[in-house]
Amino acid sequence: MAASGIITIDGGVLEGGGQILRNAATLSCLLGQPISVNNIRAGRNNPGLRPQHLSGLQLIAEVCGAKLSGATVGSTEIMFQPGQIKAGQYTADTKTAGSICLLMQAALPCLLFGSSSTQLSLRGGTNAEMAPQVDYTIMVFRPIAEKFGMKFDCVVRKRGYYPKGGGEVVTTSHPVKVLTAIDLTNRGSVTRIFGRAFVAGVLPIKVAHIMAQSAERLLREDHAGLAIKIDALKEPDGAAVGTGTGIILVAETSTGCLLAGSALGKKGVPAEKVGFDAAQMLLDNLKHGGAVDDYLQDQLILLMALASGKSQMLCGPITLHTETAIHVAKLLTQATFKIKKVTETSNIVECEGIGLTNSHI
Repeated sequence: MAASGIITIDGGVLEGGGQILRNAATLSCLLGQPISVNNIRAGRNNPGLRPQHLSGLQLIAEVCGAKLSGATVGSTEIMFQPGQIKAGQYTADTKTAGSICLLMQAALPCLLFGSSSTQLSLRGGTNAEMAPQVDYTIMVFRPIAEKFGMKFDCVVRKRGYYPKGGGEVVTTSHPVKVLTAIDLTNRGSVTRIFGRAFVAGVLPIKVAHIMAQSAERLLREDHAGLAIKIDALKEPDGAAVGTGTGIILVAETSTGCLLAGSALGKKGVPAEKVGFDAAQMLLDNLKHGGAVDDYLQDQLILLMALASGKSQMLCGPITLHTETAIHVAKLLTQATFKIKKVTETSNIVECEGIGLTNSHI
């Protein structure tokens, strides 16, 4: 910590991407702690802020009346000096196919600690590479986050695909007094697999059926008698911008755990392979023995750090994104973390959270 009370964070360590920036700005907003982030995305081919990172920062700054400097595309250093969190209605637009879900990841925890329900209208990509699909946020993240006491509604008004974006998602976040620690160490047995294979734009619905059938064939090799239902659909005219295709698969367990696999279609990649890849990702997540998948583990770190009491999460190999989330949480909070190896492929992450209390309610 600098003498001025500003915590300086190296944005190029560990995962070295936008995640450091998002988590740091979110915690800064929640804790009223000024930060400076330098070396932003230093290891990337195009280092510095991209439009989606900039729109996320500006959204958080607006939510808490922060003073934000260095906020331009390409900037490798920003200063964020937060004010008070204000409930209301906010809009953010990446103006690209930049991920709406990454905007949600940054803003939603802040809004939990406001004085009343707050609406976000977010525009950009709903199903983007290198980010969770909006379906993952709704089908996996939201129900698990509710175990902490986090509640938000999410309506997809329009889907937007690469390269145009143009999607719109509206969320309503409801305030909480304090988040509750969770125990996600008992996965139980898989009770069903459900999913969604979709096409939009000029692609025929046959492509969605091929993805769904390919995924189901692979899943049945390991789960022959299980209930598997994968909906194949074409987005209605006017409900999507651009042409896109993809699939998400979710396994639900007897203890309420949710693990997923997903894939997006690309030009030149057969639909059979897209479905196969999503199913293989889900099977890999199930085989490592964790109660959360590889993509949820890092998304829960911030909530664990804020919650009251000791949270535990059984997961597979610790990802670099999870290491990064823990690193940022340690820099900005008094939360303590322990990682215990359970098997060759699984670990338990323990966190004694700070029990942040909402002073507005």
